Amino acid sequence: MAEERDVFPRARGRTLSVCREDDEGQWKAPFYFIQGADPQFGLMKAWAIGDCDNGGDEWEEEIKLTEQAVQAINQLNPKPKFFVLCGDLIHGMPGTQWRKDQEQDLKNVLKNIDQDIPLVFVSGNHDIGNVPTPETIDDYCKHWGDDYFSFWVGGVFFLVLNSQLYFDSSKCPELKQAQDEWLDAQLAVAEKQTCKHVIVFQHIPLFLQNPDEDHDYFNLEKSVRQELMEKFHKAGIKAVFSGHYHRNAGGSYKDLEMVVSSAIGCQLGEDTHGLRVVIVTAEKIVHRYCSLNDLSSQGIEKELMDLIKQN
Repeated sequence: MAEERDVFPRARGRTLSVCREDDEGQWKAPFYFIQGADPQFGLMKAWAIGDCDNGGDEWEEEIKLTEQAVQAINQLNPKPKFFVLCGDLIHGMPGTQWRKDQEQDLKNVLKNIDQDIPLVFVSGNHDIGNVPTPETIDDYCKHWGDDYFSFWVGGVFFLVLNSQLYFDSSKCPELKQAQDEWLDAQLAVAEKQTCKHVIVFQHIPLFLQNPDEDHDYFNLEKSVRQELMEKFHKAGIKAVFSGHYHRNAGGSYKDLEMVVSSAIGCQLGEDTHGLRVVIVTAEKIVHRYCSLNDLSSQGIEKELMDLIKQN
């Protein structure tokens, strides 16, 4: 594991060592980062044959798509401040037979990311289980770093949450309580307005389109959702970025934007395999979902690049 940590600086002690407030707490200029979600090695075959529980025994397509994503990111100029993967890194649930091979193949692809572009990992339901346990969360943390943490980039405060604890924490209630207490402390920091913006990353969206929509597999239960939305709004959080849906979606609650990004891997709707480019200026957060093909061949479009160049 020591060698892997050298390749991937991961979150430990609830922060990223490469993105600490001491170095990154002050606003300097507009910047951008790349958000991806759901490479989910193994789902494309499983979905194609209609057996999502047992069918994920091949993932060559996902390897190629994630390689394309890494290559596209590496050639961007200027470089993004970081690349965040919003969960479902692999398809194999905890304890399933292909999980270790999927994890290793994903690491082999991601180790080729430019070393000046930090990787930020977010836990998804396939990474820790639909009903996570202390053991499944501990296993995830050994491979990918802390399941929730905060970090700073360019005067902007980022929070990474384990959304599965909000979906079903019945087998690890003490871990949900610990995240709740930690989150409240982090939001107290955010409320002090020492940061230019506050942005949240989590796997499961609060909602897909409407804050009042019914609860289903792809969003959080309504009472949990309402509590989080109010907490986030009160703390001045501008945006929540997530995945899980394998389609692009989103909406707003008051002045909080919910951004749902489609997948690097298997598509469940009409979107293309892609990544989201997120521009952070002093006044606003602007984002656009780009297909892997477009990002590879054209880079970031001029309209977005002009925002980065503003001082």
